[in-house]
Amino acid sequence: MLDDIAQAVLAREEVVKYLRGGNGERGGDQARERVYGYLEELQTKQRHKIYRALQHPLYPILRKIERRHEQLQHVSAAIRGHRVVYASNHKSHTDYLVEPLVLDDNGIRPPLIAAGINLFGGPLGLIHRHVTGAIPIRRNTKDPAYLITLKAYVAEILKKHDLFFYPEGGRSYSGELKPAKTGLLHAALNAGRRDLVIIPTAIAYDLVLEDHILARQGVKKTQRPFRREVAEMVRYAVGYRSRAFVTFGAPIPASGYDPHSRTEVLELARLIRARVGAQYKVLPTAVFAAAMRPSVTYRDLETRIDHLLELLAAQHANLGVTSGSEAIGQAADALETRGIVVSERGRFRVRDRSVLRYYARTIEHLLTPAGRPH
Repeated sequence: MLDDIAQAVLAREEVVKYLRGGNGERGGDQARERVYGYLEELQTKQRHKIYRALQHPLYPILRKIERRHEQLQHVSAAIRGHRVVYASNHKSHTDYLVEPLVLDDNGIRPPLIAAGINLFGGPLGLIHRHVTGAIPIRRNTKDPAYLITLKAYVAEILKKHDLFFYPEGGRSYSGELKPAKTGLLHAALNAGRRDLVIIPTAIAYDLVLEDHILARQGVKKTQRPFRREVAEMVRYAVGYRSRAFVTFGAPIPASGYDPHSRTEVLELARLIRARVGAQYKVLPTAVFAAAMRPSVTYRDLETRIDHLLELLAAQHANLGVTSGSEAIGQAADALETRGIVVSERGRFRVRDRSVLRYYARTIEHLLTPAGRPH
């Protein structure tokens, strides 16, 4: 049975026009069947009290990640008079846990979360659909019935809820900050809310739980079953500890952008990416990896990191470390325990080049080609 939001979607002008065949489609029963099917798929419920209780069974994972936040005042001010859309970079499956919990820890009203449809199988899918309020997203589909239905659904959702989404789409397999996609951003702008603001949000980890999995694949080639990914994550969770920094930027008013102008939507997407990139917390593991050579002495590495930090400071990067000695002191043991580097006889050597490069690329967007150490 369709809920109130789904019924409102069916009454929207663009959906009615599509069902009547006004968009170059034939309309009729086939179009209606597709739209109804997608609406059934998109429906979600957020039961906040139960969602908060989920922290307890997830404690074995959450206790390994220390949650920290920066510039939360931007969120506190925005929610008082605006509908809020959070746009974040996407590092890990743990993002879905960490970022909403940072908001919840601080009494911020919970947003609905746009998540890949691959996360909706089995028991986890039931939790997403009936507890966390996650919206299943079919990435890269070009079916006009789906795109019209999704955009209308997001527009109706934003009448009652804030929204959290990842403009990159899926996680970054290379470590770098990926270009922003415009589908959900366009859908949010189509809501036509004059009070809508977008809060660029950046999440950074000392260590990403799936680092070995992502780095070895490099790019997303096929969608693997989520249960297989969970099994691999459990394997790499042994001995895993990390901090997660969630940084919120100043709200960007959406009212100044025309949803019917592709140029303006792209301009907004690029602005969000630039803001997220500038806010991204530069952590010791990232500068260690970016300055590392196949084999380097402690002293040479310290000097290289100091030089790199000077370049980052000149770019007004959000630095979480201030010196080469500090970076080595905080990152070396973690990377060695993770099997990424090895320390012996006063030197560091690379043990897993692909994972080291993964961490180096996380700050690549902050460095000009001339500014990278060689």
